[in-house]
Amino acid sequence: MAPSWCYGANASYPPSLKGMRGSTDASYEVAHALRDGRRYAFSGLPIEGEADLIVIGAGISGLAAAYFYRKASPRSHILVLDNHDDFGGHARRCEMRVDGRLLITYGGSESIQSPDHLWSDRASGLLRELGVETKRFESVFHRTLYPDLGLSRGLLFKREAFGTDKLVTGDPTRMVADDIPPGRLNARPVQSFIAGFPLDASARERLIALYTQRRDFWPQASVMEKIERLSSMSYRAFLTDYWGLTAQAARTFQMRPHDFFAVGIDLLPAFEAASTGYPGFQGLGLPSHDSHIAKVEDPYIYHFPDGNASLARLLVRKLVPGVAPGTTMDDIVLAPFDYTRLDSDTATRIRLESTVVAIRNIPDGVDIAYVHRGTLKRIRAKNVIYAGYSTMLPYLMDELKERQRSALAHGVKAPLVYVKMAVRNWQAWVDAGVHDVTNTNGFYSRLKLDYPVSLGGYKFAGNPQDPIILHLVHVPIAEKSSDQRTAWREGRKALHTTSFADFEHQAVDELRRALGKRFEPTRDIAGITVFRWAHGYAYGFNSLFDKEGDLDRQPLARARVGRVSIANSDAAWSAYAHAAIDEAARAVEEALATV
Repeated sequence: MAPSWCYGANASYPPSLKGMRGSTDASYEVAHALRDGRRYAFSGLPIEGEADLIVIGAGISGLAAAYFYRKASPRSHILVLDNHDDFGGHARRCEMRVDGRLLITYGGSESIQSPDHLWSDRASGLLRELGVETKRFESVFHRTLYPDLGLSRGLLFKREAFGTDKLVTGDPTRMVADDIPPGRLNARPVQSFIAGFPLDASARERLIALYTQRRDFWPQASVMEKIERLSSMSYRAFLTDYWGLTAQAARTFQMRPHDFFAVGIDLLPAFEAASTGYPGFQGLGLPSHDSHIAKVEDPYIYHFPDGNASLARLLVRKLVPGVAPGTTMDDIVLAPFDYTRLDSDTATRIRLESTVVAIRNIPDGVDIAYVHRGTLKRIRAKNVIYAGYSTMLPYLMDELKERQRSALAHGVKAPLVYVKMAVRNWQAWVDAGVHDVTNTNGFYSRLKLDYPVSLGGYKFAGNPQDPIILHLVHVPIAEKSSDQRTAWREGRKALHTTSFADFEHQAVDELRRALGKRFEPTRDIAGITVFRWAHGYAYGFNSLFDKEGDLDRQPLARARVGRVSIANSDAAWSAYAHAAIDEAARAVEEALATV
C-alpha cells in the first residue's frame, strides 16, 4: 500500500526544453528568498505522511544515496525532493532536433573520468550494478574522427587585447582530461604555432622558450621545496617572474584553466598547472603523482552521448519501476522516460520542483518543510540525507552549531555555464581546420564540437554535412580577484544578471571571429540552450588561499546532525561524479546505523 504522501506529478519532458536551463529563475526563487531572510511557519501544517528516508537533491549523489539505501532496505519508502524541474542535478540531459534529426548532448557533468584510477571500489561497484561497462566506450567514442579530417585545436586572439581577431590552428598543448590521442593532435611544431601569435618577436621567443627549454630555477632546492614554492605562487606569476613573459604573452594562457578549474591562471597555483600538463616545468625534476598522471594521460572517453546524465537515468530506472524500459547501458541512451511515473505509486518517488525550506530534528525522526509549485508542505522522515548545496544547509537548519556553519560556508561553488548550440552542419569548422578553440580573452573560454559518441542506436554526426551540437563554456570570473571564493561569489552575481540574449550574442560574436565568414548565424544556427549553473563545481583545496589545516573543515562540514546526514560532492571538496557517489555511500552508512 502506498504511503499517504503520494500524489501527482509533472507530465512535461524537461530534456527537450530550450532557452535558459540548469539553475533557472524558478528553481532558485524560493531558496534565494530564504537566503534573504524569509522564514516559513510550518509547525501548524498537517503532516502529509512519513517516509523511511527523504533525500534532498536528485543529483548523482542523491540518487546514489537512494539506490544504496534501497539496496540495504528493500521495503523502505524513499522520497527524493529536488528544486529543479528535472532530475540529475548537474548531470543534465539535453535533446535538440534539427530537420527531424535527434541530437543528444550534456548540459553539465560530462564524463566518467579515469575509472580505472580515480574511482573507488564502491563507486566502481555502482557502475557495474547499473550495467556500465567502461571498456565499451573504447569502441563507441570515435577518438580519431576529428584528427582523420585534419582538424586540430586552435587559439583565438581577440582585437580588444591583441589588436586583431585571429585564429591560430595546430595548438600542441595537451589538454588535461584529453579525448584526442597524443599523437593525433595535428599539432604544429611549437615554433610554427607561436609564430602565428599577434605578439612582438621578443614575446614570441619567450613563449617558445617556455615550451622547449629545460630550466631549473632552484637547482639547490629539494623536490619538496620546489613543490612548496610552486604551490604558493600563481601560474601567472611563474610565467612572468621566472620565464619573463610579458603580461600580454601570459594572457595567452589566462582562460585555459576555466573549463577544468573554473579559475584563470591568476588564481591557479603553479603546482596545479605543472600537475596538469602546462608548459614551463620540464626542467624542475618534479615527481608525478598517480592521480595527476591519470588526469593527464588517461583518455577522456568514458562519455555517454548525454554525459553523466545517463548515470542519473540509469539510477532512476533502477529506483522507479516503469519509468523507462530496458536494462543496459546501451538502451538507456534512447529509452523514453515517463516523467509522470517519477512521483507515482512506487516505493521510491522523485518529487521535482520541490524546494526544502526547513529541516528540524525531532525525537525519532526529522520534520521537513518544502515548497512544491508554490504550496508549502510538511513531511516527516525517519532519516534524511541532504545532497544539495552545502552552503544552503545553514539556512535550513537552525540547530546547526556555529563551527559547522562556518565550515559549510567555505564550500563555495563555481559559477559555470554550458551553452549548447545546434547547427545544421559543421563544414565551417572543417574549413577552418579546427574542432576545439581556446579563447585567450573574452566571454567563452572554450568553443568546440561535441564529443563524438555513437551508442545504443544513437548515431553521432560523423559527416561535416550533418547537424551537430557545439559546446561553449563560460566562467564569469574577473581577473585579479583577491581569492578564489571571492571570485566565484562575484562571478555568481554577474551570472544572475546575464540574459539569454547576452549568451546568444556573445556566442555568435565569438564564433564569427573564430570561423570568419564560413559561419553564417541565420543560416547555420538551429537552436540554443543555455545551462546556467550558479553553483557548479564543488570547491577544491587551493594552496594559494587555503592552509593544510583548512582540510579539517571537511569532516566537520559533513558531520551528521541528529538524523540528518550530508552527501554530495561538496562534502568531499571534489567536483567529480565518483566523489558524489562515495559521499552518498558514507551518508547511507550513517543513516542505516540508526534504523
